[in-house]
Amino acid sequence: MKADVLPLSLPGVMLIRSTRISDSRGSFAETYVRGDFAKSGIPNDFVQDNQSVSFSAGTVRGLHFQIPPFQQAKLIRVLRGRIFDVVVDLRHSSATYGAHVSVELSAGGGEQLFVPAGFAHGFCTLVPSTEVFYKVDAVYSSAHDRGVNWLDPTLDIRWPIAPTEAILSDKDRVLPLMNELSAIFE
Repeated sequence: MKADVLPLSLPGVMLIRSTRISDSRGSFAETYVRGDFAKSGIPNDFVQDNQSVSFSAGTVRGLHFQIPPFQQAKLIRVLRGRIFDVVVDLRHSSATYGAHVSVELSAGGGEQLFVPAGFAHGFCTLVPSTEVFYKVDAVYSSAHDRGVNWLDPTLDIRWPIAPTEAILSDKDRVLPLMNELSAIFE
């Protein structure tokens, strides 16, 4: 693989930095080669691509996940702008249950974040007109769509935006706290 794959503090969560080739025209990078990803410990078969555009800095999306049998692993990258990206471990049997990791992803840096199933994911845009692209290994199912409140105090996430200034969907404003979730992922 023409990339560095760096394990983060939560088991299975990985930061991927693809090699960029630059010249006077711009740059080129291979962002996904299935066989190379499998050799690096990411054997997932991605079946759906998603893309979001957030017009304003301070837009928060998440913390989202899907329950079985539609649980999703995600491969996230930023096409334009920058985000503060957060992953929370929801696996009850895990030593890191309830822990989170955060990273900054940017179009300029070209990083990707791999999030296995069993984790909640969300992000906050750091600049206007931010565009995020992500692959998932299970199709979207509204009946299996769930989330955790981004401001849950037990998570102790240091978001880069004041709660009163964040832009959220009505759905994301009322997501439950961690202690209100049943044991979904063992």
